[in-house]
Amino acid sequence: MKKIFDEVSLKCSEITTKHYSTSFSLGIKLLDKKIHNPIYSIYGFVRLADEIVDSFHDFEKMELLNEFKEDTIAAIEKRISLNPILNSFQEVVNKYNIEWEHIQNFLSSMECDLNQKKHDEDSYKEYIKGSAEAVGLMCLRVFCNNNNQLYNDLEKYAICLGSVFQKVNFIRDISADYNVLKRVYFPQLNINEFNEEEKNKIEDDIEKEFSLALIGIKKLPKSAKKGVFLAYSYYYSLFKKIKRTPANKIMTKRIRIPNLTKFLILVKVQILSSLRLI
Repeated sequence: MKKIFDEVSLKCSEITTKHYSTSFSLGIKLLDKKIHNPIYSIYGFVRLADEIVDSFHDFEKMELLNEFKEDTIAAIEKRISLNPILNSFQEVVNKYNIEWEHIQNFLSSMECDLNQKKHDEDSYKEYIKGSAEAVGLMCLRVFCNNNNQLYNDLEKYAICLGSVFQKVNFIRDISADYNVLKRVYFPQLNINEFNEEEKNKIEDDIEKEFSLALIGIKKLPKSAKKGVFLAYSYYYSLFKKIKRTPANKIMTKRIRIPNLTKFLILVKVQILSSLRLI
């Protein structure tokens, strides 16, 4: 009978993914069907933790996060959880041998969001290591399907891709992070003096990581390549729009990619894939 509960658990992770991220959901659709559910399960776990620290303002966030961490540990050890999101996540962790280190790093970054509002260079790198790089490495375990040699070959590229996605999110959300959540992620940045020079420095760093990440995407297994490239293309399009937007505008509105543009990106990726150009 657990099979039914496992199916319900997976469906909960899928619904969570689709409700919270249309772009991520599109990327998953272009993955090989056999890895849809594992990636939904990872995203569901990540989203649940993120919601605790970003949205549950009327509750004791640290208490909730600690409970979530304890429940995660128990789910992985017992290979079951009555929380459907954690139940589907533990299946993936155990099947693909996802290291606890990545999960711990991710949860530590979530905790950091509750305790630390500004960052120096070291804490900035540590935060990205947990919040984005760790998630990329969890997904890479699934993409490599327990092929440790392939995982080791692609690890640095997965780290880079997670990092660049996070940095694009940081600059896109710089206004909301500061005005709503009182957070400033970029190290030593005086938010009241955010100007074109500061913006250009951040963008130069992001541009370099996009170039390195693309090398790794081209080396991914066929089952994962197209879906990951779609996510990459979406983020690069968002980044280009951010680059065209003046610093003062970044501080007043959240930059978005219109649905039509997302559709055109999808078509472009499908064409490039059919021509074996990625």
